[in-house]
Amino acid sequence: MGIAENLFGGLLAAGREKAWVINAQEMRALSAEWTKTLNIKAINDNARVVELSGGNQQKVVIGKGLVQQPRIVIFDEPTRGVDVGAIAEIHQIINRLADEGLAVVVISSYLPEIMNLSDRILVCRQGRIVEEFSPAEATEEKIMYAAVH
Repeated sequence: MGIAENLFGGLLAAGREKAWVINAQEMRALSAEWTKTLNIKAINDNARVVELSGGNQQKVVIGKGLVQQPRIVIFDEPTRGVDVGAIAEIHQIINRLADEGLAVVVISSYLPEIMNLSDRILVCRQGRIVEEFSPAEATEEKIMYAAVH
């Protein structure tokens, strides 16, 4: 499946009103916009997603959620398995979404990611919130201690 089909497939499947009026030409134009916005590196919008790098595949997944214009976005391990360059780009996307007023929840086992992206850090253990930190007071040691004790 190509980038455009991946980005807009969720809208079509959900029967969204907007999806019914998107024609192929409009879908390609919107796909080009999203490809640029998310800095997806591909030969063209018809490129198959499975042929993209892991980081660009992840950005397509992010775009798939964002085309639905959510008010809250939950990222679960958003940078697992992607290269360092893609990590920085994904972090920029997450920060931009928060700056634009979306509620953003990041779930990650990569502590530097949590500490760099968060306005508030909640530590869960056995399905319960056991500790809350501000970025200023959080350290990897404190977070890990709260997670296991």
